[in-house]
Amino acid sequence: MRVTFLGTGTSHGVPMIGCRCAVCRSDDPRDRRWRPSILVRFDDGTQLLVDTSTDLRAQALALGVDRVDAILYTHSHADHILGLDEVRRFNTLQGTPVPLYGDGRTLADLRRVFAYAFDSDTAPGGGIPQLRPFEVAGPFCLGPAGIVPVPIRHGGRTILGYRMGAFAYLTDCNGIPDGSVALAAGLDVLVLGALRHRPHPTHFTVAEAVAAAQRIGARRTFLTHMCHDLGHAATCAALPEGITLAFDGLTIDVG
Repeated sequence: MRVTFLGTGTSHGVPMIGCRCAVCRSDDPRDRRWRPSILVRFDDGTQLLVDTSTDLRAQALALGVDRVDAILYTHSHADHILGLDEVRRFNTLQGTPVPLYGDGRTLADLRRVFAYAFDSDTAPGGGIPQLRPFEVAGPFCLGPAGIVPVPIRHGGRTILGYRMGAFAYLTDCNGIPDGSVALAAGLDVLVLGALRHRPHPTHFTVAEAVAAAQRIGARRTFLTHMCHDLGHAATCAALPEGITLAFDGLTIDVG
């Protein structure tokens, strides 16, 4: 399995509009962060996209994404869904609708925000994404992959992370229930959200993410969904062994 980080930033992205802080002006390309998403490629060529970030078109062009066999949604906040319309290009390239997987609330929000794509009275055509939604109610399979939904807390809302073999993606969280820690046992790679150092009501701080990562005990942990408070080099230098920041374009192989 190979995982590519398409975006590792928070909802504003980095640099932020109108900001002149050191990270927003940084020359380090690892400090430039699109909105959060990953692409997972399996050994048989199946490619799964996790979330359709606001920056999906730019991500696909820059990182050579030309096929998406299915999309997994963590939740329905704008930075995770508003690239959905770009899926119509994959429809054209592949000649098929693209399946979408998410919890009931996320699918309901997608149907509301993108009503034109789900309305049965809308005539199909090149300007309308062709989609097949499926509600996630437990573990399921996509191609060669067994997918295990991992419930996590995002403020007052329960959203989904996903485990695929020895890999798990848990972004946008500020709490991991005991049962979900058990679902993440024995990982090679964990990806975990870590917004900044200062407390936030719906996201882990770096310190909280490190504590959660150590509790889960994956061999390697990559932090994502970072805001402009976190410079890549300085933050990585202060992290414990086995934990580091991800960055846009990073590709990792999972054992």
